[in-house]
Amino acid sequence: MSLAEPLRLAAGLLATAMGLIALLLLCAAVATRLIAWRVEARYPAADRSVEIEGGRIAYLEDGPETGARSTVVLLHGASANAYDPMEGVGRNLARSGFRVIAFDRPGYGNSDRITGADAASPAFQGRALGQALDRLGTGPAILLGHSWSGALALRMALDRPEQVAGLVLVAPVAMPLPSHPLPWWARIALTPPVTWLLTQTIAVPIGLSYLPSVARSVFKPEAPVENYLAASRAPLILRPGPALANIRDLAGLPAALAAQAPRYETIAVPTVIVAGEADPVVKTRLQTDPLSRAMPHARRVVLPGAGHMLTYTAPDTLVREVEALTAAIAR
Repeated sequence: MSLAEPLRLAAGLLATAMGLIALLLLCAAVATRLIAWRVEARYPAADRSVEIEGGRIAYLEDGPETGARSTVVLLHGASANAYDPMEGVGRNLARSGFRVIAFDRPGYGNSDRITGADAASPAFQGRALGQALDRLGTGPAILLGHSWSGALALRMALDRPEQVAGLVLVAPVAMPLPSHPLPWWARIALTPPVTWLLTQTIAVPIGLSYLPSVARSVFKPEAPVENYLAASRAPLILRPGPALANIRDLAGLPAALAAQAPRYETIAVPTVIVAGEADPVVKTRLQTDPLSRAMPHARRVVLPGAGHMLTYTAPDTLVREVEALTAAIAR
């Protein structure tokens, strides 16, 4: 047998393998489009929007049109959208007399992904949402930031203090994260072209299969609330655009936290930090405890046995803390 024969065989096998991979990606891309279409058909855009530099920011609003006790701005965490905090604590705040505004962060829900070199950072997104608040004419507002948006609320207080009357940080990610070398496959997956390809093909179908179990896991050790996925419109993340935004925001967060955390001690507005003692997603001892030390003036509330989704499992506690913060601001 000549050397050419094994080479031809190897080339044929490689071509077959590449063809199968291409077919798999094509099928996954079609499935992704079908899933996105079904999600958008089930959850049509029903929220309001405001134009800012570079695009459109969608938001929900509830509460009295006049005579509100204060304005509370809800900032959702990773993989979520404005309905997540609004259907949890937001409606309760509105019934208690607060004007409540919940934004879709750039790239999530029905908001455009405002483009920029640091679009994934809390600083960039804070500027975008700050412009939205200017357009809405809210005046200084209480920012309630959950999880990823703990960092966002803090950054807005650092960069736009004139817009922030107070902070309610719920299970916040705020302090620098431990640095661990990523395996080679993760480094490849996080390169921009590969991340884009994954979100256009396999990420959404995989996400669909795991969404119910992920929802259960973020509530642990508590039971998930009934109808959470539908009420929060969590499936809206199952689209290429929001999925890509979510991956990039999570990947960019460690560097952003390292840059902004040393400045937290300069934040002067009244602040309360509310965390679950048993939070399996954002460990209280790694985030809330060091954040409390960095902001010694902040009130620290740790709920025994509680998990990560306090906007759903402890809404009455959060309403009381917002009321107390409003009273402190008025003094």
